[in-house]
Amino acid sequence: MKAIEITSYGAPEVLRVAERPDPVAGAGELLIRVAASGVNRPDVLQRKGHYPVPPGASDLPGLEVAGEIVSGDAAALAEAGFKVGDRVCALIAGGGYAELCVAPVAQCLPVPKGWSDTEAASLPETFFTVWSNVFDRGRLQKGETLLIQGGSSGIGVTAIQVAKALGATVIVTAGSDDKCEACRKLGADHAINYRTSDFVEEAKKLTGGKGVDLVLDMVAGDYVAREIECLAEDGRLVIIAVQGGVKSEINAGLVLRRRLTITGSTLRPRPVAFKGAIAKALREKVWPLLESGAIKPVIHSTFAAAGEPSGAAQAHALMESNQHIGKIVLTW
Repeated sequence: MKAIEITSYGAPEVLRVAERPDPVAGAGELLIRVAASGVNRPDVLQRKGHYPVPPGASDLPGLEVAGEIVSGDAAALAEAGFKVGDRVCALIAGGGYAELCVAPVAQCLPVPKGWSDTEAASLPETFFTVWSNVFDRGRLQKGETLLIQGGSSGIGVTAIQVAKALGATVIVTAGSDDKCEACRKLGADHAINYRTSDFVEEAKKLTGGKGVDLVLDMVAGDYVAREIECLAEDGRLVIIAVQGGVKSEINAGLVLRRRLTITGSTLRPRPVAFKGAIAKALREKVWPLLESGAIKPVIHSTFAAAGEPSGAAQAHALMESNQHIGKIVLTW
């Protein structure tokens, strides 16, 4: 099969098309003929040498794919209601930048009715991440207010739509007026240009001084102290990336007085059973929203994975430019 290898750590140009042996599905797994692969920021970190591959995972980048089942564990397929020939999308721990990919059956979901494989490939990484962190860990409830840092990112556009569909008020930050407007069109109630406004002041103003109930943070660093300032009593802060740095200095007194929760998580190294539970929740509570049109795909660009010059390299360069709104997808 053709695959995209990281030939050495470095710039996007280190991503090269290579030939690899076809993978074989084992117990509890299925083999997918990949039509499209989602591109995510962890792929960029892996390419740079900053995100070690979990034990047992493929060294190839790529955490989400969509395509057709070509083989698999018959008992596991039957239990999940899948069969050879079905179109699925899957969350994987690596190996997604390839024409064939093995995935745990528990981490697969049917391609939503009416969605293309390219659109479906944009789903798993962000939807699993958002569900796990906003709803399971962050405990967002109907009627509460969510602040999303980076509303125009793949995570951001997913969190906006799911939170709105399930009854929350959504405030986002973004780095330009155009990105703010794009977030509002997706359903965000308010969008703050963090380059021209103080998101702490704006969040307090928008909530009548109460503060927000939950912050989804992809920045960390000095943002953490500011996010604590704009949390309501019993508010929660969930950190899922550290683009602004790993060190923070906070006002612990505010944490005590407002009974705040500060937490965070990474998804890639978690066991199959954990991810399988998320998949079940998504299939029950979110997939109907996708099929009804309440939640729509937001794809900024697609690139031919095995094209020349490397589509994967172009995709990574675009992601690092931060000029995109929504998802970037490779097609095979």
